[in-house]
Amino acid sequence: MSEKNNINLETILQSVNTHEEYKNLNWTGSFQEYLDLVKQNPRVTRNAFQRLYDLVMKAGTEEYVDVKKNIIHYKFFDDPTGGGKDAVFGLDIPMMKLMNIIKAAALGYGTEKRVILLHGPVGSAKSTVCRLLKKGVENYSKDPDGALYTFDWVDPEKQFPEIFGEDVPVFPSPMHEEPLLLFPENLRPEVEAQINKGQDGNFRVKIKGELCPPSRFIFSKLMEVYGGELNKVFSHVKVRRLILSEADRIGIGTFQPKDEKNQDSTELTGDINYRKIAQYGSDSDPRAFNFDGEFNIANRGLIEFVEVLKLDVAFLYDLLGASQEHRVKPKKFAQTHIDEVIIGHTNEPEYRKLEDNEFMEALRDRTVKVDIPYITKLEQEVSVYKRDFNNKKLQGISLAPHTIEVAAMWAILSRLEKPKKANLDRLQKMKLYNGKSLPNYTEDNIKELRKEAHREGMSGVSPRYIQDKISNAIILAQQSNSGSVNPFMVINELESGLKAHSLIESEEKRQDYRGLLGVVKQEYEEIIKAEVQRAISADESALSRLCSNYIDNLKAYTQKEKVKNTFTGQYEDPNERLMRSIEEKIEIPDSRKEDFRREIMNYIGALSLDGKKFDYKTNQRLHKALELKLFEDQKDSIKLTSLVTSVTDKETQEKIDIVKTRLIKDYGYDEVSAHDVLQYVANIFARGDVKKA
Repeated sequence: MSEKNNINLETILQSVNTHEEYKNLNWTGSFQEYLDLVKQNPRVTRNAFQRLYDLVMKAGTEEYVDVKKNIIHYKFFDDPTGGGKDAVFGLDIPMMKLMNIIKAAALGYGTEKRVILLHGPVGSAKSTVCRLLKKGVENYSKDPDGALYTFDWVDPEKQFPEIFGEDVPVFPSPMHEEPLLLFPENLRPEVEAQINKGQDGNFRVKIKGELCPPSRFIFSKLMEVYGGELNKVFSHVKVRRLILSEADRIGIGTFQPKDEKNQDSTELTGDINYRKIAQYGSDSDPRAFNFDGEFNIANRGLIEFVEVLKLDVAFLYDLLGASQEHRVKPKKFAQTHIDEVIIGHTNEPEYRKLEDNEFMEALRDRTVKVDIPYITKLEQEVSVYKRDFNNKKLQGISLAPHTIEVAAMWAILSRLEKPKKANLDRLQKMKLYNGKSLPNYTEDNIKELRKEAHREGMSGVSPRYIQDKISNAIILAQQSNSGSVNPFMVINELESGLKAHSLIESEEKRQDYRGLLGVVKQEYEEIIKAEVQRAISADESALSRLCSNYIDNLKAYTQKEKVKNTFTGQYEDPNERLMRSIEEKIEIPDSRKEDFRREIMNYIGALSLDGKKFDYKTNQRLHKALELKLFEDQKDSIKLTSLVTSVTDKETQEKIDIVKTRLIKDYGYDEVSAHDVLQYVANIFARGDVKKA
């Protein structure tokens, strides 16, 4: 093997300073050194909620206004550390509510005594939000800003086997406790005063909680041995940096309901270690107990309850004490203090059962619910699928333009409530939500639409269903060697899957979804017709000539003058037929033509006063009208309908190739999809089915 093909391990290792990083992450010191560190940076003592809030805020925020509402976007939920793999889209408002709860908890306003409950339909990113928070807590503990510490009891000379156990030189704090908890209650006010004295900023150290039973036992026995001399007791304490890790079950826990017969509450609060009973002599000795339940190991961090409302009642009682009192009750021991964020998630049917169960009133009272709905903005739904399905990721297959868009469109339509306004349908509502302006609809109208739709986004088609059907379409395209997936292939997959969709509860709903697929198909046809029309009429010089002609006639009309015929040199009346043929393309009625013409002339006049030249491209309505007029004039000369019969002369084929090139260059088509779209639109033109845009 040639040397240039060898992997140079030394070069790889030199690229990162692993030694220095390891040293920082594995800092150890005496109890006094830790106190010095706390005095220098008291924020190392933050509780779990304070740390969670700070780590989210560290990623930064962006503020924007959406329909007159000030929105804060938390960049943390873009998953910057994971390269966006777990980014959540369209949930800025729910994340604002979640962050308000976490902030209030960090400030000690009461929500720290609650279970945070993420509630929403299946596939709405509840688990993803929890995964992001857990990953964030883990990464933050490795960051200098997020450093936190715990301690081990040490007996290097093995002087006290009756306290630490035979051949036990190091006894780690089983719940990774904050070292300041070693101070007895009567000393804490003085300790807090000394640490907080002269500190800048608003953060103040407050020592809350007690040691866990094993640490309490060891502390008490050492106090007996040393006659209450705390300095000597603290000499058996070695403080160390604590790195949280879900994989190692340190500071991050996950609890998932299983078969009730094979699961009991010891999975939350720990159990007796029967092997150690012989060593310590009693099953009530705290050293013979494994404090490895999910509540224990999640101390100092976060615990996630998967489908929390499916838990057996016995587990829910543990949950009540853990949230309200920040205490758990291990078997045979007193209540034990915990410092952790408790977050659970559930779906709608389970939450309805909770609401209907009067015996669960205590749990309802101790939860703060955050609704996590489906996305209702088209562009954000598109972003979800583009992360997994794009031409960079897909090998040997391409996605035709609008393929993702039509699938997302159907998903959004299924989630929107039917508007109460008679002249508005769900498609128009979707467009309004996505930022498109419609005549006679203001931002106030959009606010009203959102307000009247109380459960919008809490039902509908799950993104998982869409992803599955797009995947099916891709596999079918690969098997048939077609090279391209088009929107109709995806629409067919979406429709065929409705027959056996397990989450559709009624035939009426199934028929509604089928009807919405028809709406999406029709909208897609309008999109591609418009693109082909623009591609045909994209002749800049022809558009400029048509615009010039229109403006010359318009100017003569408004000033009651005649216009010179460039061919005959004679002065004639303004060409009303030409002007109306353009204005009708954007549905300007005869009764409104005067207003429209004055509007255009006023616009030209205003530009002239500013020393600017009129350009039809800056007026969107006129631009569209000119394109449609030019398309109408040119479509017959291009003879696009000849594609249907496959009989095309050389001149026509050259013109069609120009249109195809424009579709590829300006609209993102490839050779296959451009040909397919032209063929499909040609069929529409052949039928004469051309709706006015």
